[in-house]
Amino acid sequence: MKHLTLPDGTRLAYADQGQGTPILCLAGLTRTMADFTYAKPHLGGRIIRMDYRGRGGSSWTGAATYSVGQEAQDALALMDHLGVKRFAVLGTSRGGLIAMLLAHLAPGRLLGLCLNDIGPVIERAGLERIATYIGRNPAAKTFAEYAIALAQNAQGFVNVPAARWMEEAQKHAKPAAEGLQITYDPALRDSFMASMAAPASNAWPLFDACAELPMAVIRGENSDLLSVATVAEMASRHPRLILANVADRAHVPFLDEPESVAALVAFQRALL
Repeated sequence: MKHLTLPDGTRLAYADQGQGTPILCLAGLTRTMADFTYAKPHLGGRIIRMDYRGRGGSSWTGAATYSVGQEAQDALALMDHLGVKRFAVLGTSRGGLIAMLLAHLAPGRLLGLCLNDIGPVIERAGLERIATYIGRNPAAKTFAEYAIALAQNAQGFVNVPAARWMEEAQKHAKPAAEGLQITYDPALRDSFMASMAAPASNAWPLFDACAELPMAVIRGENSDLLSVATVAEMASRHPRLILANVADRAHVPFLDEPESVAALVAFQRALL
């Protein structure tokens, strides 16, 4: 893990591995670069991952700074620091929103986008589910207990081995004096709740800004955040859209399922 210090003093944690076509991997709302552990074996080229401010190994900078707009600017700052002029984006959930904004802010720099269970319309049910846990430490005191809790609460996930839930527990929490602690600033909850209370914005223009780029959408068949109707509209607006519907998964697929891997491979071929 390396760090970039931004002009405002924020330290951004990142990893930069491999050579070839750069793919910037952008994680989910509360996640870290570890989100892409399962996908990495199926990705070629130069894989660049980052922890947003307030997550993982990056600085905590306060709720007001935890926004898609700020995170998009931070991503561009990282790519500038690395000397990467053009790159593709693999975005999981929040990361996909940032990816679409990047296509709008810096259209000449993106080579393509792969969106993991996210689109221009976010279903309210999914947001309300996230609101029940964001910013709160796990009640479980050990990773073994947390893994069991994750499995029990993961509605829409079927046929997931216990070992995978243990991996997830160890990725998304860390040991603390009184049990387990989340791997991000609890103030992210304040930012999230404020965005939920605000009027919904129209993100279709951001998606339409990607119309000429290679694009893939991976959806968990049981997702409560990305609807079938939204995916159908995305496909109608982008006829060359690569689509994957991942069986036995909700929000979000792990990205090593057969359907996910097939979409990742097809997406990378489309970048050539």
